[in-house]
Amino acid sequence: MSSEKYEPLTIETLANRLVTVGDICKIVGDDKSKWKIDEVGDGNLNLVYTVSSDSGNIIVKQALPYVRLVGDSWPLPLSRSFYEHEVLVRQAKRDPGSVPEIIYFNKVQAIIAMEMLLPHVILRKKLIAGEYVGGLAQRLGKFCARTAFRGSDLSLQTADKKSDTAMFQGNLALMGITESLVFTEPYFAAEMNHHTDGLDPIVEILRSDIKMKTEAQKMLMKFTANTETLCHGDLHSGSVMCTDDETKVIDPEFGFYGPMGFDLGMLISNYLMAYFSQPAHRESKALAEYQTWILKVIEGTHEAFQHEFKSLWNSERTGILFPKSMFEDQGDSSEVALNEMLEHIWQDAVAISGIEMHRRVLSLAHNADFEEISDTKKRSQLEARNLMMGRELILNNDTIKDVSELTNMARKFNLENFL
Repeated sequence: MSSEKYEPLTIETLANRLVTVGDICKIVGDDKSKWKIDEVGDGNLNLVYTVSSDSGNIIVKQALPYVRLVGDSWPLPLSRSFYEHEVLVRQAKRDPGSVPEIIYFNKVQAIIAMEMLLPHVILRKKLIAGEYVGGLAQRLGKFCARTAFRGSDLSLQTADKKSDTAMFQGNLALMGITESLVFTEPYFAAEMNHHTDGLDPIVEILRSDIKMKTEAQKMLMKFTANTETLCHGDLHSGSVMCTDDETKVIDPEFGFYGPMGFDLGMLISNYLMAYFSQPAHRESKALAEYQTWILKVIEGTHEAFQHEFKSLWNSERTGILFPKSMFEDQGDSSEVALNEMLEHIWQDAVAISGIEMHRRVLSLAHNADFEEISDTKKRSQLEARNLMMGRELILNNDTIKDVSELTNMARKFNLENFL
């Protein structure tokens, strides 16, 4: 395949362009006439194709030079494919088995060919359908802990960490999307914002809350300045694929060096949105049981994160931060430092959760958890609960000390009627 000039793939051209790639042919065969090609991308940014044959299956993902959701009026650099590839390589090393295997990468064409996850389904679809995933909390809690710890100055050599941080600072276009769509635009009448009819009274509460907006901007300041670890950058329920008992993480093109609590907070917020949307997706006993399970997943995710982070602290603390020469080698405990680090991570995660709960209802890209609710009155009522709890998390990110406080708060807000 030519690497001279970028050209978007199509169903008609994909086979001719990829049949010369040996690593791809090893999986799907070199007889392109036997390839079955389908476009499956339902995201906001990229082209995504499946290539299947009797011998195997792959996913082919290609960046477009614009935001697909909006069109060519919003250009985006193709380099985001490079950053996605680089994050996947690091995640595979830092948490083996957590991400799909990379088969082929072409930087100029912005193409990544990967292992097709079968019979995995997007987690968000499973949550909307009321399906259970065994080991979900353990898998993603460990993923967040391992990538946070092993991508930080707690583990990496400082020269490696600094050079890697400098490289990922080049992903500025996608960081810019987060800075605007997540942290800022929900809180004023931005051009591409939209929200459900009936939510105006709640939107007014949020946009007139100076203290809350100040806390959101303080979190943005951390996002821009605190290069603590390599983050996935967009770890929501649409970036996770599951079977009934296996979980994998995908789509880290928003990767950046930022706060250690960022990915954990994004993930928790999406569980909370799934929780609040459930009354529109199921009834009676099934509803109560499934909502209880979601809250247990939140608690289990945080517990798994803390347990794994503590284990890594004790076994892999080889970076410049909190060196054993200052603590254990002198016969001193580092437990105080560890606990304060975990409190810092949790505080950031709580604030991020609240902000993400706002942007997914008020900004450009919304969650299917709410968007698939056809009854707009019902949708606005459930979104109002989500928005008001998000406000509480932002305002009280420094006082919510335990995950059980967060899940108890969710139970309380789930009973409120704000409209």
